[in-house]
Amino acid sequence: MSPYRDRVYIIKDIIVKLVDYGSLNQTSLISFCGLNLKKHRSILFELELNELVTRSEITSGHRTITVYKPTQKGIEFCNKIIEPYEKMFPRQRQQGKSEIPVPLESRNIQEELKIASTVKNDQDISIRDDQQSIVAVREMAVH
Repeated sequence: MSPYRDRVYIIKDIIVKLVDYGSLNQTSLISFCGLNLKKHRSILFELELNELVTRSEITSGHRTITVYKPTQKGIEFCNKIIEPYEKMFPRQRQQGKSEIPVPLESRNIQEELKIASTVKNDQDISIRDDQQSIVAVREMAVH
């Protein structure tokens, strides 16, 4: 499961991908940014409304292809506002020396409990309360 990504970072990812590639069709842009079109269409609409990206439609036979391009205003917005914001509030906090490192791929406690509920009765489940996750599943004596 991927971590939650703030709206600001989604906007930055969209603009950066468009700058990297020059222009992208809607499907490629959504895919490269790791977004869901149904959920994030409103962000694309707002970016276009605020003139941070431009949208054009190209007709190819019976299909209409939507192509997005970055605008100079969008590039400046990314450089002057979003970049300093990300420096101040990085996506993943830098860990101090006194902090305990958190594993990058930590599963959701609900998923862990689902796994635990499917374990057979002859297996021992140990849970560490301090991390609220299942630490080990060990089989008892095999008959």
